[in-house]
Amino acid sequence: MKSARCLLQLQCLTLVGQSTRSAAHYEALLWVASSRRAPPPHTPPHQVLRCFHSSQVRPKERPMPAEFINGDDKKTDRSLVAHDDVFERVAREVKTKATFNKVVDVFIKNDVRRRGHVEFIYAALKKMPEFGVERDLVVYNRLLDVFPKEVFVPRNFIQRMFNHYPRQQECGVQLLEQMENNGIMPNMETKVLLVQIFGEKGHPMRKFQRIMYWFPKFKHVNPFPVPKHLPEDPVDLARFSLTRIANDRDAKVTVHQLPCNDVTESGEQIALPHVVGIQSPSQVELLAKHDLNKPLFVEGPFPLWLRNKCVYYYILRADPTPPEEKVEEPFDPERCLDYPLQLELDLDRDLGDEESFDVEDLDEGPVFAMCMTGLGEQAVLNQWISGLQEDNPILGQVPTLFRLNAGPGELQGVADTESFHRHGPQPENQKEERLPEEEPEVTLEKEPRTSQRMKQ
Repeated sequence: MKSARCLLQLQCLTLVGQSTRSAAHYEALLWVASSRRAPPPHTPPHQVLRCFHSSQVRPKERPMPAEFINGDDKKTDRSLVAHDDVFERVAREVKTKATFNKVVDVFIKNDVRRRGHVEFIYAALKKMPEFGVERDLVVYNRLLDVFPKEVFVPRNFIQRMFNHYPRQQECGVQLLEQMENNGIMPNMETKVLLVQIFGEKGHPMRKFQRIMYWFPKFKHVNPFPVPKHLPEDPVDLARFSLTRIANDRDAKVTVHQLPCNDVTESGEQIALPHVVGIQSPSQVELLAKHDLNKPLFVEGPFPLWLRNKCVYYYILRADPTPPEEKVEEPFDPERCLDYPLQLELDLDRDLGDEESFDVEDLDEGPVFAMCMTGLGEQAVLNQWISGLQEDNPILGQVPTLFRLNAGPGELQGVADTESFHRHGPQPENQKEERLPEEEPEVTLEKEPRTSQRMKQ
């Protein structure tokens, strides 16, 4: 047993020595081969090859040049400017609906793919008021027809969820919002175009549905509607505006002066503005009871908006009556048969009811008349007061103060405006007595009253 074990150990040592000799022989062969290899032709013998050093740290990004920053915004602005130039070149002389449609036709025929259609539609929406087509439904449908068809329609629920083609959908919603602001209700052609362009589930289509739901509900909600086309004549516009402010069927509109041209004694030609006033019988009756020792005031101008036009009016008013001087007049029960003017109810109060009420009652004083004029100067308003004396003789006995603000197109100075005048014919003896007296001091009271402004 011991001899067999010794033989096995000798065989293992023999195998280990052979493997060691083979490994040393293989290493010697590799060394000879490497020494016999010729150097590369482009590397000189005295130059040592250097290896590249690599690092795991990510290098920093280079700063982007300033000319590439906001490149998209500059490109959009350039495109809008280019489309604006197209509108200006085509409509150099006359800007009408025909020239606007001509620009749209030129863009549609220029490129079949309609490249740049979003910028073109934005530029067209901006130019519509200049061509007078901001209230034309046919023109809006023409602009919707500029969009490519069946390109922006989502194909699955994921595209609908993630706002498929957001830039184009935003442009379509902007077009519908401009229609809504101008009071234009879409028609069936608008719906068909929106379905072909954005599909039935797009944001423009939902905007269309909201417009069609709310517009019929608010179409006749205003009990005092303003016509779409206001009168161009300033006298007719003033008559319509004063009737709208007074809201009294018995009020009488009087044209004290029509706009005309006049020649002065020095030969200078001047333009006289229009003066239109309104007063109701109840105001005439209230003015006849006014105290002669308390002055009246002419105040203004106050703005009144009628759609996109702004007109200005003036009022003749008095200070509010103090509470201790107020006299309650008995009312006529047959004055109004539609509803009672006074209720006398004996109601029992509970323990939790409060008998004291905090009601803010602001008395601004009575208004006796209103007027509109083309020029808010005191000399023009004097003509209005003089015209009111025919139906209100008390104006010749009551002092009148002018409290005028700076008008929209003029600035009034203290030296050019008189604020205290007495109107009406006076007896000759009174005139002779007042000649040697000094003239009253000229004062101007500026008291803006924002509560009188009306915006409709």
